[in-house]
Amino acid sequence: MKKFLFIFLAGFFLTTVSQAQKFGYIDSNFILSKMPAYAKAQAELDKQSAAWQKEIEGMHQAVEKMKEDYKAEEVLLTEEMKKKRLSEITRKENEVREYQRKVFGFEGMMFKRRQDLIRPIQDEVFTAVEKVAKAKGLQTVFDKSGDLIMIYTNPVHDYTEYVLEELGLATDKQNVPGKKPADALVDDPDSLPDTGIQNEENQTQQQDKKKTPPTKKKSNN
Repeated sequence: MKKFLFIFLAGFFLTTVSQAQKFGYIDSNFILSKMPAYAKAQAELDKQSAAWQKEIEGMHQAVEKMKEDYKAEEVLLTEEMKKKRLSEITRKENEVREYQRKVFGFEGMMFKRRQDLIRPIQDEVFTAVEKVAKAKGLQTVFDKSGDLIMIYTNPVHDYTEYVLEELGLATDKQNVPGKKPADALVDDPDSLPDTGIQNEENQTQQQDKKKTPPTKKKSNN
């Protein structure tokens, strides 16, 4: 009975470990950066956003012009005329704010436009990930670019290249991320930039070494 229980537990443990190892991760941002369709969609979004922003800035300028005109003519206006002009300015300000919210607010026109252009591309990536996961027997696939913080990732579990291959974006030479950003944190102390403070510290240390007399070794005799 004990032998049977041991065999059962050992088999269960090995099965659990085997299943636990069937996972992988991808870098969706890196994959998207390699897709021409994504670059084209992003360029179109940037163009549309700039056009909307310019339109809203023009509306703001029109409201500022109304305020300037009011200040210049205020002394010539009756109380009734002042109230009417100020009411018109307030109405225009509200219109600008409402239009800005409609364009760039939550689920606004910009959000919907992004959904229309980006969602099909994201679906294409998801389909490719799903195919790779099934082909490789993966039960879980994490996204390195997502909200999940991955402190350490073993490259053996990186299936990004397989997804690129599924999307027809694989190259003879393995795709690799770009160079480290200039504003990234420096991990290697030896690669720190040369600064005046460091030079002064080095000079001080060298001067201290010169000032300190060498210690005489005691004779063993």
